[in-house]
Amino acid sequence: MSNASEITSAMKDIISILKARNETLSTAESITGGGLGYAITSVPGSSEIYVGGSIAYHSEIKQSHLGVSADVIKSKTVYSEEVAFEMARGAREKFNTTWAIATTGVAGPDASDGVAAGTVWVAIAGPVTQSIQLALDGERENIRSGTVASAIGTFARILRARD
Repeated sequence: MSNASEITSAMKDIISILKARNETLSTAESITGGGLGYAITSVPGSSEIYVGGSIAYHSEIKQSHLGVSADVIKSKTVYSEEVAFEMARGAREKFNTTWAIATTGVAGPDASDGVAAGTVWVAIAGPVTQSIQLALDGERENIRSGTVASAIGTFARILRARD
């Protein structure tokens, strides 16, 4: 999923499915810096299913706003699957939603904490939990937009599989 029309199409499916099930969605973003929330709210009808999101760019905010464990950050880095899951669980709890999507990773251009630029984790928490690791190439904005597209695409596939 790489272009705006594919993202919009997937979001329309997400909105339709969540509305039919009376389910809700929240987000916890680091690498995407609000881009995921922007993509969600760009589609008409999103206000019926999207409750809100947190942009937790700094590790202290991940801890204080989303309940991410300092020990997990220290042992695994903020760019890990474990942190992504804790962010998603924290958003789901904070916003009292059925589902939450979280993003964390290294947008580049350089590695951080020994993690290569383009290394991304997306975690989804809800009735089904799932994570995906991405290894994206390109400039910083390409990595961030690729993360948004992958997060939306993955969530849409999870919802469709539950039908």
